[in-house]
Amino acid sequence: MLTRLALPALAAALVAAPAAAQMARTEAPPAKDGTAKAVPLSKTDVQLSFAPVVKRAAPSVVNVYASHVEKRSNARASAMDEFMRRFFGEPEGGRGPRGDRAQRSLGSGVLVDGSGLVITNAHVIDNMNEVRIALSDRREFEAAILLRDPRTDLAVVKIKTPPAGLTPMPFGDADALEVGDFVMAIGNPFGVGQTVTQGIVSALARTQVGSADYQYFIQTDAAINPGNSGGALVDLRGQLVGINTAIYSQSGGSHGIGFAIPVSMVKAVVDAARDGLTVVRRPWLGARIQSVSPDIADSMGLDHPTGVLVASLQAKSPAEEAGLKRGDLILTVDGQTVDDPEAFGYRFALKGIQGQTRFGILRGTGRQTVTVKLGPAPETRPRDVLKVRTRSPFLGATVVNTSPAVAEDLQVDFPVEGVAVQAVDDNSFAARAGLQKGDVVVSVNGMPVATTKDLDRITRSSFNAWEIAINRGGEVLTSYFSG
Repeated sequence: MLTRLALPALAAALVAAPAAAQMARTEAPPAKDGTAKAVPLSKTDVQLSFAPVVKRAAPSVVNVYASHVEKRSNARASAMDEFMRRFFGEPEGGRGPRGDRAQRSLGSGVLVDGSGLVITNAHVIDNMNEVRIALSDRREFEAAILLRDPRTDLAVVKIKTPPAGLTPMPFGDADALEVGDFVMAIGNPFGVGQTVTQGIVSALARTQVGSADYQYFIQTDAAINPGNSGGALVDLRGQLVGINTAIYSQSGGSHGIGFAIPVSMVKAVVDAARDGLTVVRRPWLGARIQSVSPDIADSMGLDHPTGVLVASLQAKSPAEEAGLKRGDLILTVDGQTVDDPEAFGYRFALKGIQGQTRFGILRGTGRQTVTVKLGPAPETRPRDVLKVRTRSPFLGATVVNTSPAVAEDLQVDFPVEGVAVQAVDDNSFAARAGLQKGDVVVSVNGMPVATTKDLDRITRSSFNAWEIAINRGGEVLTSYFSG
């Protein structure tokens, strides 16, 4: 079960080993940056301390306290209870005498700018409207939410009145990490206060983890527990290499399998916030891709599955204009190997929306390079956002007209007929009806839904029964409701 969780070089800073012992070390293969990494052979070699690194990094890690209280009148609460009972058999009673709802969340964050910018997990502040930041010296400050990016599970908040002398953590290089490198996780597990755990990089480029759309994680055995969400994964130079986001656990505690979002993605989200954006804009390819199975790899003459296969192209998209064709196998993005759709999505998303990037592809038996122009997905028609407020199974859902931009945001195929569900309020009628973000409403009671105005008109009608057809992941599902 995957659970989301609401260090100069060390040798120079630590106890130096005797010269004889240093000479006796066995040299390991050179690292990616060309430096040699030595295996400790003597007792002196392993009598090291991470304290100098912690002293450097710990002041940059903060606690994040978030809350949300929604006040609702008795009349509104009673009306909701009545409709819940009518359509879904919701028992009477409630959520307090006034129907108020309160939510609170505790997590961690990292100072990345002297002006008070803090990076944390999006799920730490999900649905929250009040945030407080507690520094490592226990001073607390109110903060404003600048940007939430659920697709990466990252968010940026800013201390409203930042004090002088804040210590931002420098960014490291996640691409330089190797399996076996020492790392440390710093955060506030279980709310007990700032805690440091140490481990190694267990794996790189982990996908299929399921805690964000862009799945490309650093795996570590450094103990990560609830409350570490948004905390720092730090290398031995005291630099940020990842943001801790999830653990694999069946009990909620650490079992030595933790995941962190690489700092490359963190940089992209922080840069968007610095530019004044409230959403992260990503490049649009206009092609549907799929993973490569062993059978496909064998048919293409590959010795193992790698790359992503172009399954279809949208007309006038960057993919089509670059000359990509159905059946092409994309092997690299600007020289970086991609082994599956998640790795491709991560590498491509980091390229931004300006300039161009190069794909290394296999077409038939020949390898070649294509240049893809970078730019955002177009808004081919207005979204016409509709928050359904009429009594119907859609009450509490927000829907929009479809376009390449909407399809990119919600990760749905395009072109597609219907209107897309952009959001569903918790505990709403729409949520009880089973509607999910990314669903595309095709028809209601046999009437096609081409625009949000169509759905608005239909839901204003009085029906005793509802037949709803939605497209979910390419499959059309039909549901029936009566009241």
